[in-house]
Amino acid sequence: MGRGDLTDAEWERLRPFLPVSNGRCGRWRDHRQVIDGILHRVRTGVQWRDLPERFGPWKTVYERHRLWSADGTWERLLQQVQAAADAAGEIDWEISVDSTIVRAHQHAAGARTDPPPAPTKGGRRDGTPGREAVAESRRPPGGGGAGGEGLGRSRGGFTSKLHLSADGRCRPLSLVITSGQRADCTQFKPVLEQIRVPRSGLGRPRKKPDSLAADRAYSNGPIREYLRRRGIRHTIPEKTDSQAARLRKGARGGRPPSFDEDRYKKRNTVERAINRLKQSRAVATRYDKRGYVFLGTATAAAVAIWLRT
Repeated sequence: MGRGDLTDAEWERLRPFLPVSNGRCGRWRDHRQVIDGILHRVRTGVQWRDLPERFGPWKTVYERHRLWSADGTWERLLQQVQAAADAAGEIDWEISVDSTIVRAHQHAAGARTDPPPAPTKGGRRDGTPGREAVAESRRPPGGGGAGGEGLGRSRGGFTSKLHLSADGRCRPLSLVITSGQRADCTQFKPVLEQIRVPRSGLGRPRKKPDSLAADRAYSNGPIREYLRRRGIRHTIPEKTDSQAARLRKGARGGRPPSFDEDRYKKRNTVERAINRLKQSRAVATRYDKRGYVFLGTATAAAVAIWLRT
């Protein structure tokens, strides 16, 4: 076993949830070998063509990663690992939300402007079942130039932005990719709505945290109203200009929003989760042209964090 490869215990946690071949078009290359190759690339940021030979053909590893990024397999694996942790009572549901800029390498430019083709449920687009055929495939987002692929221009240059929520143990719960210039507050609801931890038995997936902390970038009326409507206790500092406007109105300005200083000190958990994600070089610098593939790369890094924490 090489450095960074799955241990036997980690493999057994993933194996039951991996897609299987339909049996009509040969055998898949061993999932464990391919996942080790994907995690090696995510950790080191090496070009796909330069993967060590022990992981098998580089194109097989890349195509498996691209397919699983498109059909939601990485997302399902993350949810199942989270479900096992939740069943064991290992998730701290006092979550925090934030975002981070990811500098895009020049190799991330030049994606096709047309939307990605919709995967065929039976396999390849010509109707012939393929090796990578899985059930419930969905059309990946993207197309329409750099903006459609989550690439844009910000103060950091050619960038993407990774929006995420993290539990109290510094592990990502949900991930959203946008272009680098998008404001944090615009993705607050999508980030929270991506939280979906299945129950070990009967019941709906858990989507609601016990409490939430965020910085001033998320301090506005619609976000606070959304949290109150869902009954989520939250700690978000008030912006200076909002506070001044409220004071100018006097009694008509209403009460100041509640703020728990001790709870806000724990917001560093999301910063530490970002640091963990960016220990993976393919997350710290974006090399993937397609937005959905980069989201799969970040999700694979999150799966590794959950398995090894």
